[in-house]
Amino acid sequence: MTRKVRTRIAPSPTGFLHLGTARTALYSWAYARHHGGEFVLRIEDTDVARSTQDSVDQIIAAMHWLGLDYDEGPVYQMQRLDRYREAVDQLLREGKAYPCYTTPPELDAMREQQRARGEKTHYDGRWRPEPGKTLPPVPAGVEPVIRFRNPHDGVVTWDDLVKGPISISNREIDDLIIVRADGVPTYNFAVVVDDRDMDITHVFRGDEHVNNTPWQINLFNALGAPLPLFGHVPVILGDDGQKLSKRRGAVSVTAYEEAGYLPEAMLNYLARLGWSHGDEELFSREQLVAWFDGSHLSKSPAQWDPVKLNWVNAHYLKTIDETRLAALVVQQLQRSGIKAQPEQVERACPLFKDRCTTTAELAQWLAMYFADVQPKAEDLAAHVTQAVKPALHTLRDKLAAIEWNKAAIGAAIKEAIAAHGLKMPQLAHAVRVLVCGRAQTPSIDAVLELFRRETVLARLQGF
Repeated sequence: MTRKVRTRIAPSPTGFLHLGTARTALYSWAYARHHGGEFVLRIEDTDVARSTQDSVDQIIAAMHWLGLDYDEGPVYQMQRLDRYREAVDQLLREGKAYPCYTTPPELDAMREQQRARGEKTHYDGRWRPEPGKTLPPVPAGVEPVIRFRNPHDGVVTWDDLVKGPISISNREIDDLIIVRADGVPTYNFAVVVDDRDMDITHVFRGDEHVNNTPWQINLFNALGAPLPLFGHVPVILGDDGQKLSKRRGAVSVTAYEEAGYLPEAMLNYLARLGWSHGDEELFSREQLVAWFDGSHLSKSPAQWDPVKLNWVNAHYLKTIDETRLAALVVQQLQRSGIKAQPEQVERACPLFKDRCTTTAELAQWLAMYFADVQPKAEDLAAHVTQAVKPALHTLRDKLAAIEWNKAAIGAAIKEAIAAHGLKMPQLAHAVRVLVCGRAQTPSIDAVLELFRRETVLARLQGF
């Protein structure tokens, strides 16, 4: 191919950007960046009844979060109706499209008769002009649809970037509606006009579109437009083995952002769902661009694995800049109605992040520094016992008088243990329950150091 590489992602704003479309967007973006090409965002909003601005906003936000920057767009199909009309008029003039006055009830009856005869249901061509054929009289008051005059003979063949050579006989394809009675183009027609006008060279999309491709190739040919190369990527299966969809589970990209996943982790994980580069599991955005040349795409469905995603996210959680991590944790705390100081969060993150897979989990740990805790009754009964309470009084008195740092706190705890003949876990667990609201934490002296002294003393009082 001698044309400059141009790819696109074209979501429909009838819902959120889900994981399958996000992966396709990632592959399209990475392929364009690898080849020094351009990436286009197009919003396919011709389903006027179901398209919403909220969905558009979510799609753009998800693309931004993933770092999938686009060179052109967003382009909205509903702003291009005049262009589609031009293309339709061209096809009508050249005899490659025709008006069809068949009503929906007539189509239903047609299909019912075909099923009764054991035939595959298809449009029977009753309004398709043919030499020597007399068409029915135009019915009054019926707005026609426009159908594409699909070739009757021959085979549509393309070399799919993922699946390899695919051939479908034109006899398996009926005359597609390309413009509805209200003048709005259908998906298969609008996408071809758009890809032609935007000079799209490579189309990556889900393999549910394989059956649309023969119509689209014939439309490209009818319009005299160069064909893009197609790559149909297999579906993503959920951890239950069923296809991920908008109706099954929290598969919105922004839902994962809100749940505390990092964009670099999501990008890394999505890339590996259907593509590989040797045995590499963890790689940067720059490495992905360097490696993604369109090869090594899997022909088999990928399995969504939450455990694997958590492992990838935990890796990035440990390696990202501390100031950025703190800002993300502050956002998570704010979602819970907790106001936190970024400086204190930043000091606390290193102590807890190795125990977490998401920023949401990290925020749950750090919430004890900024909001009251409610120890469980069973934890109080198990750890704040009569044998330990005198040592807690002693410790509280010592903590009130010492310099507030880890070494001094640790020394005070040891002195209280020695004074009352206890073992470290007995006193440490009791302090954890009262101050932190839980019986397990990192080293208690390091944990307490991050609290304000007044908070610790208050929580150790009145038990």
